[in-house]
Amino acid sequence: LTHRIGDRPVLQDVTLTVPAGRFVVLLGPNGAGKTTLLSLVTRLYTAQQGTIAVFGHDVRKESSAALSSMGVVFQQRAIDPDLTARQNLSYHAALHGLPGKVARARIAAELERMTLAKDADRKIRTLSGGESRRIEIARALLHDPKLLLCDEATVGLDVRSRANIMADVRGLVRDRGMAVLWATHLIDEVEPNDFAIILHRGKVQKQGRAAELAGAEGLNDAFRRVTEAAA
Repeated sequence: LTHRIGDRPVLQDVTLTVPAGRFVVLLGPNGAGKTTLLSLVTRLYTAQQGTIAVFGHDVRKESSAALSSMGVVFQQRAIDPDLTARQNLSYHAALHGLPGKVARARIAAELERMTLAKDADRKIRTLSGGESRRIEIARALLHDPKLLLCDEATVGLDVRSRANIMADVRGLVRDRGMAVLWATHLIDEVEPNDFAIILHRGKVQKQGRAAELAGAEGLNDAFRRVTEAAA
């Protein structure tokens, strides 16, 4: 996959796979190209060169099938702060064409799973940052996707909120067999058994099991060495 903005290459010959039932970390500093990559996958941008397939569906030729297979949590908040949690979820369910009975059942189930059922009728602006982020994740799951894309989903959150969200998303991989592509610049969100892809300056610099990438020096030092070498 190659993509330019003007004359500037943002992604260069990027090749990666997110297997079903795996938590894959797209690890890179700010400006590495992570958001651009996810924008291409979700069709916010059109890929200039290369192919993107989601469960065998080409996102350009079979965009409806590809997009219906994924849920997305963007870096920027994308829920209405003046609507309640339930209203935000109901609106999203309607956009996906879910019948009312099905939508209500899934909304109730996701709110319960997130332990936010008691907050369903509170406006988003009255919730904490962590709670509103969890509502966004619940929204991304309403149409029962097989792939979840998260772009810096914990940015700006406190340590406890970050840990709760990480545990929840990892639970989706464990309990539902979901594929997750987790884009982050935070090395402490990577676990040894994760498949990690180090993206820097628009190129995949290294990829593999995080523990193997870390080696004896540790992931922090390995990440710094790889990114400094590519500077």
